[in-house]
Amino acid sequence: METRKKISLAVLGVLWMVQFGSVAMAEEEKPTADLSVSALSKYVWRGFEYSKDSIVIQPSMTVGYKGFSANVWGNVDTDVYSADPTVSTTNAWNETDFTLAYDWTVGPVGMTAGYIYYGLDGFEDTQEIFAKASLDTILAPTVAVYRDFDHAPAWYVTFGVSHSVPLTEKIGLDLGAQVGYLSADDVDDIEEVDSSFAGTGNEYSGFHDGLLTASITIPVGEYIAVTPGVNYSFPLSSKAGDLIESSSMSGKDNFVYGGVTVSMAF
Repeated sequence: METRKKISLAVLGVLWMVQFGSVAMAEEEKPTADLSVSALSKYVWRGFEYSKDSIVIQPSMTVGYKGFSANVWGNVDTDVYSADPTVSTTNAWNETDFTLAYDWTVGPVGMTAGYIYYGLDGFEDTQEIFAKASLDTILAPTVAVYRDFDHAPAWYVTFGVSHSVPLTEKIGLDLGAQVGYLSADDVDDIEEVDSSFAGTGNEYSGFHDGLLTASITIPVGEYIAVTPGVNYSFPLSSKAGDLIESSSMSGKDNFVYGGVTVSMAF
């Protein structure tokens, strides 16, 4: 009788260990991967326009594990613009960026810290470190701080909000708004310009650009999604407008652009 009792307890112990181990394995974090490619009518970054009258293709790949992630992002201009008509233009892969990041949470706050390497064709490569904080509440307010410590030392700070409106059980309209503040360390890094685009001799600093976004994510099967979207980028001051207009390829300071992104996540 005692032997049977011991065997029964042993069997129960083994079953408990198997069950507990299965739950632990089920809850164990697995590596993730996200592949996407965007086709956009324009390349706009931090208010500046880096393409003109051409479609840009922007592939991206991210792998993550236990909060750590690595991303490779590129930009292909399908019809490179040149003000000189004698210069031939062809398709050009003109940017490759590498990002390393770590995500974690502190109560209702999601945190991210990371590093970005900007590999540019025709410009000096540069590097940034960054930190983000997002509050899990209505409109998901997010603050991000970027610090260029290489080619053009400067601070870029953003504050954004977002909201999703359900359209169907699986499809939602995602809306976002963001403002950015740009401050250069020195006049040689980013110089302020006047309305005639002449340099003022002062380093540029001030509220810089605003961005409004709208997109719809449409699931296609279990792993694939198609996301059409439209964006509006605009300056936040006349000083910002002068700098953006003087630096952008079309000579404008505000841009409506959009396109579609196809992504695969697993």
